[in-house]
Amino acid sequence: MGDIQIGGRTIGEGRRPLVIAEVAQAHDGSLGTAHAFIDAIADAGADAVKFQTHIAAAESTASEPWRVKFSQQDATRFEYWKRMEFTPSQWAGLKEHADKRGLIFLSSAFSPEAFELLQRIGVPAWKVASGEVTNLPLLKLMLATKLPVLLSSGMSTTEDLDRAAEACRSAQVPLGVFQCTTLYPCPPEKVGLNLLAIFRERFACPVGLSDHSGKIYSCLAAAALGASMLELHVTFSRQMFGPDVPASVTFPELKQLTEGVADIHRMRAATVEKNVIAAEMAPMKGIFQKSIVARRSLKAGIILTESELALKKTGGGIPPERLASVIGRKLTRDVQADHALADSDLT
Repeated sequence: MGDIQIGGRTIGEGRRPLVIAEVAQAHDGSLGTAHAFIDAIADAGADAVKFQTHIAAAESTASEPWRVKFSQQDATRFEYWKRMEFTPSQWAGLKEHADKRGLIFLSSAFSPEAFELLQRIGVPAWKVASGEVTNLPLLKLMLATKLPVLLSSGMSTTEDLDRAAEACRSAQVPLGVFQCTTLYPCPPEKVGLNLLAIFRERFACPVGLSDHSGKIYSCLAAAALGASMLELHVTFSRQMFGPDVPASVTFPELKQLTEGVADIHRMRAATVEKNVIAAEMAPMKGIFQKSIVARRSLKAGIILTESELALKKTGGGIPPERLASVIGRKLTRDVQADHALADSDLT
């Protein structure tokens, strides 16, 4: 499998997973809120921020139906998309802000006009939303740039993904594929962690999870299974307005995720030899293990029975596993209660 390069990061097998925090429409059309998301995402330790670039007149019609009628202020879906628009200079400002905070800036394009806007401000890769995987004319525009393409599989059949992946291979464009289930929120049994290995083998490229569960567990599990990329929606509060809030995590949760992913990467990268670790633990072993001790004060010459013996900390004396061999032996000297027996005490 070929690694891919995005914004100075190498993504692939054995690498620390790329954590992408998805803002989508959570800014609710507020430029200030969009900038606030960038700072919060950077502070939580994510690697990338992802938006969605919508130009209403280029991608939608007045008759586009609501997926869920969530907005009280937008009479139509088209009006909602219109309210989500930023100007090219505003998008450039968001990109500049992300750069300053050390974040990779990504945004999904939903029209050729959105593609052209993002190309002008400069993105390091193209994240293809699941509804656009079959939009081959838009994909061809992206492929012409030779930038990596990241496919989200949320509503795609394997045949849809095969066609898009073949287009990427034919254009010699680096490819990444995300397992995604377009449910908001997505229940655990439909997350599809099993598809990570299937996609890795099928497409021979880095794979990731684009999660909509609203919890961090799916991404942590994906990291443990070797996912190279993790994407999840974020929100300042679950009381915020917007269609993606039920499928989003808060920033304290995102911080937990980024820390967990880093630890999981270190665990997976390390090779542990049991005997080497045991040798390192040897000074502690005597503290935690037990010895065979005299249950009470005993006189020399007594033949030991189980009733005269106990197993107590610390180690250093005859170990518990030798208890059967100690029973029936003669004590060579007087010992006090709790004395840890040694072989020199017995005959």
